[in-house]
Amino acid sequence: MASCSTGRALAVAMTLCSVLLLAAAAGNFYQDVDITWGDGRGKILGDGQLLTLSLDRSSGSGFQSKNQYLYGRFDMQIKLVPGNSAGTVATFYLSSQGSQHDEIDFEFLGNATGEPYTVHTNVYSQGKGGREQQFRMWFDPTKDFHTYSVLWNPAHIVFYVDGTAIREFRNREAMGVAFPRTQAMRVYASMWDAEEWATQGGRVRTDWSQAPFTASYRGFAAAGCAPPSSSSSQAACAAPGSPWMYQELDGAAQDRLRQVQRDYMIYNYCADTYRFPQGLPPECSASK
Repeated sequence: MASCSTGRALAVAMTLCSVLLLAAAAGNFYQDVDITWGDGRGKILGDGQLLTLSLDRSSGSGFQSKNQYLYGRFDMQIKLVPGNSAGTVATFYLSSQGSQHDEIDFEFLGNATGEPYTVHTNVYSQGKGGREQQFRMWFDPTKDFHTYSVLWNPAHIVFYVDGTAIREFRNREAMGVAFPRTQAMRVYASMWDAEEWATQGGRVRTDWSQAPFTASYRGFAAAGCAPPSSSSSQAACAAPGSPWMYQELDGAAQDRLRQVQRDYMIYNYCADTYRFPQGLPPECSASK
């Protein structure tokens, strides 16, 4: 962790040190997460540098971060289930708790051998989701580890794959669109059975003879504001040393995002007029 005292008054330094976690480098799973379910199907290996989550007919598995965050940049390297992964879902997401929870989702929907994974993204605000965008990747996500990232600050949420922005969800509160900005969230990952809907709407079922299905995680890095349990301080989070708090997409990143969405997006809720016969959500018509 960077020093919180250099060049600041002592009182300010103490405040910042109590709320900021600046962990740009990859951590250690033993120190950073708790395996919360799966009865041994989640395993930390390699001195804390690798974590595997498995699914069989009896159960899946999952973990959550020890810390919770209000804004930040979150990275995870994931290698997805190879072969016939139909009906399975691996996840990497942030979420708060309760019926009015906020959530930022990466979900990886498996498929039959030789067919591509679907990368499913969604944003929940105050318990309301329904903001799905789905993509195919420009690589085979089962052959090697690839980095999936979320940037979350007061201006927008950005989803990245290997450093390339694939989706941006901007703060449109001025238009009456709820945006996650008050509830601290933990980082979660899971491997679970969704054969009822995950692959071609449930038409392709899970081949349980191939179980266990295992996804591998490494390189977890969280650089964010970790608020104390009693209250949060956005002013402290916005202090110098928190570049993610102000990060925007430059022109080149915007161009690449548009290219990815043109070439690899397979579903966009903002283009689904059948789903929204009374009109698309207001954020769909907003310019940057």
